[in-house]
Amino acid sequence: MAHTDHQTMRRVLRREIAGTIGLLTDEHDFRAMQRYGSFSFNDHTTYLQQVESLLRTRAAQGTHTTVALFDPQESAEFCTTKGIDPDIPSSRTRFTAELATTGPTIAYEGQPLADLVPALVDEGIRQATWEYAATLLTRLGTCASCGEDLGRAAFAWASDLVVRILETAPPGDRHLVCSVTGTPETLLSVLHADDNPDGVTQLDEAEALEFTTVLALGLGTHSPGGLVMRTSAPGTTDRIYGWRLRGDSLEPLTAGEVFDAYCTDMDTGDLISPESDVDYCVPPDLGEAGPTSHHH
Repeated sequence: MAHTDHQTMRRVLRREIAGTIGLLTDEHDFRAMQRYGSFSFNDHTTYLQQVESLLRTRAAQGTHTTVALFDPQESAEFCTTKGIDPDIPSSRTRFTAELATTGPTIAYEGQPLADLVPALVDEGIRQATWEYAATLLTRLGTCASCGEDLGRAAFAWASDLVVRILETAPPGDRHLVCSVTGTPETLLSVLHADDNPDGVTQLDEAEALEFTTVLALGLGTHSPGGLVMRTSAPGTTDRIYGWRLRGDSLEPLTAGEVFDAYCTDMDTGDLISPESDVDYCVPPDLGEAGPTSHHH
């Protein structure tokens, strides 16, 4: 492809960016965009290479760029709602600007697109999981006997449990995974809680919100599920703890049950060999378990 073509393509892309670039991460979405005459790319790989070189150029100029997950279907719906033509670059720019505030985004910091794309897709899944769990929580309604908002109560109780788990965990970096299986879709959520040099726990607020919402949904609907935490600190072996969701509370797993849970392949049921430098432990006591309103 001639040099001038590359420059033209970059100019086309540049027109569609307002500090945020909407990225078509997969082939399927890319093909959906090709029905628009104003979309001038015909090959996904070339498109990704062009986006990457554009991001590098902007970074070199000191321009901050946010990358958002661009969904052609959502873009078309947005344009219909606003009464604008989806086949005009300025319409896509308006949709992308909206995405920057509401959709899954990642700041471009020089990372290769091969790393950025999966991270962006994960961010999209995380946001969809949170929205789905939050919707189901609001549908729990109110308690017939006391009028309390059940979703809100479950969320407050889940927040309390997350705080207790982190407070009783040994210092270091904690990696928590919560899975809830009784809902129409199995939900999985991850939370990273790392200590900074002063020993203060640092959380990503969006991640913490999503994790707590998924746990709350499990507790509020009395769904089967589990929570596993791995802690690691310099100079010590990693420790793994686990709880099962039982009714509206968490029940500690024995060291043997944690071992079984960790060393079984979820899909096949086959045993996975245990890691040598890991201790499977009984979790610390979380104190009096149970939401204030136990009569629900």
